Amino acid sequence: VQLQASGGGLVQTGGSLRLSCAASGSIVSINAMRWYRQAPGKQRELVAGITSGGRTNYADSVKGRFTISRDNAKNTVFLQMSSLKPEDTAVYYCNAEIQRVIQAPWYMYWGQGTLVTVSS
Repeated sequence: VQLQASGGGLVQTGGSLRLSCAASGSIVSINAMRWYRQAPGKQRELVAGITSGGRTNYADSVKGRFTISRDNAKNTVFLQMSSLKPEDTAVYYCNAEIQRVIQAPWYMYWGQGTLVTVSS
């Protein structure tokens, strides 16, 4: 199983970016999918999560500015980021709980990260 994140880049304050993360490989089912971020010198933090049923949760720092969504048919999760601030600068990682075989345990998989830089 692989998670491939894309969509990062350089954007000015107030701008927008859309991140994507596609899971591929031997997949029976995907439960929760999440986005984390890690800024230089800081710990990795949860940005947003979405369940298989579409229930979402967000870090307080991004509520009202970021929107997480998913396409279950394509095993893909998105993060629409708007009104970006310099403090949103970080490497963004996707994460998914994946079942590879029916009735097997769920395992957590991580994408490789995509860099978002917000200039002031």
